[in-house]
Amino acid sequence: MTHQRTLTAAHWGVYEVEYDDDGKAVKLHPFSRDPDPSPIGLHMLSDEVTRLRVRRPSVRRSWLEHGPGAAPERRGQEPFVEVDWPVALDLVAAEIRRVKEKHSNRSIFGGSYGWSSAGRFHHAQSQVHRFLNAVGGYVRHQDSYSLAAARVLMPHIVAPMDELMSMHTPWDVMAEHCKLFVSFGGVPHKNSQINAGGATRHHVKGGLYGMRAKGVRFVNVTPTADDLDTGGTVEWLAIRPNTDTALILALCHVLLEENLHDRAFLDRCTVGFDRFAPSLAGKTPEWAERITGIAASRIRSLAREMAATRTTVSINWSLQRSHHGEQPFWALVTLACMLGQVGLPGGGFAVGYGPVNLMGSAFPKYSGPTLPQGTNAVSDFIPVARFTDMLLNPGGKVPYNGRDLVYPDIRLVYWAGGNPFHHHQDLNRLMTAWRKPETIVFHEQFWTPAARMADIVLPATTSLERDDIGYGSREPYLIAMKKAREPVGEARDDYWIFSQLAERLGQGETYTEGRDTMAWLQHLYELSRRKSAEAGVTIPAFDAFWQAGMAEAEGTSREPVMLASFRADPAKHPLKTPSGRIEIFSEKIASFGYDDCPGHATWFEPAEWLGARLAERYPLHMLSDQPADKLHSQLDHSPHARSTKIRGRQPVTMHPEDAAARGIADGDLLRVYNDRGACLAAARLSDRIRRGVVRLSTGAWFDPADSGSNQPLEKHGNPNALTLDIGASKLSQGCIAQTCLVEIERFDGPAPPVTAHRLPDLETRSKPT
Repeated sequence: MTHQRTLTAAHWGVYEVEYDDDGKAVKLHPFSRDPDPSPIGLHMLSDEVTRLRVRRPSVRRSWLEHGPGAAPERRGQEPFVEVDWPVALDLVAAEIRRVKEKHSNRSIFGGSYGWSSAGRFHHAQSQVHRFLNAVGGYVRHQDSYSLAAARVLMPHIVAPMDELMSMHTPWDVMAEHCKLFVSFGGVPHKNSQINAGGATRHHVKGGLYGMRAKGVRFVNVTPTADDLDTGGTVEWLAIRPNTDTALILALCHVLLEENLHDRAFLDRCTVGFDRFAPSLAGKTPEWAERITGIAASRIRSLAREMAATRTTVSINWSLQRSHHGEQPFWALVTLACMLGQVGLPGGGFAVGYGPVNLMGSAFPKYSGPTLPQGTNAVSDFIPVARFTDMLLNPGGKVPYNGRDLVYPDIRLVYWAGGNPFHHHQDLNRLMTAWRKPETIVFHEQFWTPAARMADIVLPATTSLERDDIGYGSREPYLIAMKKAREPVGEARDDYWIFSQLAERLGQGETYTEGRDTMAWLQHLYELSRRKSAEAGVTIPAFDAFWQAGMAEAEGTSREPVMLASFRADPAKHPLKTPSGRIEIFSEKIASFGYDDCPGHATWFEPAEWLGARLAERYPLHMLSDQPADKLHSQLDHSPHARSTKIRGRQPVTMHPEDAAARGIADGDLLRVYNDRGACLAAARLSDRIRRGVVRLSTGAWFDPADSGSNQPLEKHGNPNALTLDIGASKLSQGCIAQTCLVEIERFDGPAPPVTAHRLPDLETRSKPT
């Protein structure tokens, strides 16, 4: 007989925890109320996952023996020394104090980029930022790797991305009213497994299947056909990567040339169309065919079809992770405005359906528990994807969103949550920059590549080892994430660690406000409850919620059609743009004078694409998308993720004809390379990918053959050994991981072993030497 199950939450879903007769958590099950549960988190209790836990505070040997700045080139190569918690905390507190006094808080970078916890209190990013603010501030990052170009652009022309994402028209309305759904980049089911704060009911698959059942027609413009599954027929237009802007502008050209555009909507709800329209001269379907590979006749007929019926145009986030990544988003909004269906049920644009579980949710919007982070006394920040540039160029300037930023001189990197050796581009360049800080501190649960490259690693608990509250935007349930097991080894939660450090630095009360974990949970929950009530959403009191293990938010607090109120009365419901309307031409952006991002949507040739001269040397365009078996690199060592690898390495999908031309068979070990680096992967052949395009999904833990080399062979299949580390444009400085040319050859030599999931060498001492 087993005990009653409790619930826990992760980014990819809610899980039911099964206990044995002794009260030990033994297995995780899918949430019974989830119609399409994700399998990603089912192995969180497994021995394979637990094996790689950081069990004790650990200090890199050279740093411990010789102090800050000692042998930074040895990061990732030498043993760690395990020490007692008081020793580790004293070392970290002393180092923060030293950097503050000698260099100021402007030399501390508060690194926390990642989906660190579904729980809203034990959210590592919130905790590290609150702590660093309490002790004087830190240099922060702005935007995200996932969405930087769109996050900077969209507030100028429509609305902030967070607002747009939460107001997407629900799936049931789409099914009833949409007739034609044209997606640029698909609606990948694998991406929609996740939601910030945790998905509780996965609805994307059901939404798409429901639209197909109602007769909606789908056109998928993408190099990879398998990123849109409707359970039925989908027309696939296999476009060249990074050329969507050219296609969209050609569609706009046809609408204008054939007088199919909605002039009344443009005049009432937009500004700048007359300044944009002349740029369409010459942007004919024939012009676009040469760039995109899509037949001019199909471009012309598609534009007519879109104008003749209720149409939604949707764009996937991956398109803006490219050189000039702002442009396809701006062009898409422009196209939707010319069609004149923005604000109509089943019409307009989406940005987009599928990247996370949020978009299309019909559940109410309400305010969830959020830990306040305090006030940052340091004003310096960087665009998140310019991290390597910051370390390599202290004092250098970078244009960003109408201003020039100055890179600070970083001496201490304090990281909690995330893995820069997963999400950053050109990891060989990052390894060089990684030697610049004098000290790198990480809170980590597992011995990830980033932890192995740190100076001090403090063992952090997982969400199964602490009490918390799971909440995701537009998810119907709040989850009481009750502690399911004791921490592994000497792991402690971030709140305990930062409380101890804040006390040593004289800011204990500022950081904790006198509350323990349970007091914080109750406080944050009741704040959320009051704010939600003001928005017309009801959730039960904390004690009832905690006892029940779950609470359902009840109420209606959303407009059912995206931008419907704005369309109905733009004067009464203006947007937050300078004009209050959708800005097809932006005077503000034009005033910045950026040569790579003018005042309206424009086609620019990317730095690397299949139409470039470089393609003669590197004739394959590599896409590095979100993996299906994990969230970014989380749980790459789990049985679920490892079962998807081929010969222990990440698969690279390529067209059979591309493979045959290189003598490659399915399952072969491959070397993927360009001038920036090389990695090993394994061949997976598919005719559902465009010729000349390969896909190497992210998430394989970075595993260089020689971490001391300037350009080592990466052995595991991490695409960021190859990707280009320049900004999308002067406007956003976003990452451009999807702009990458490579070549592939069969690897016939002895295969080096994959060592990404090995523990580092560990020694034990109680006191520093």
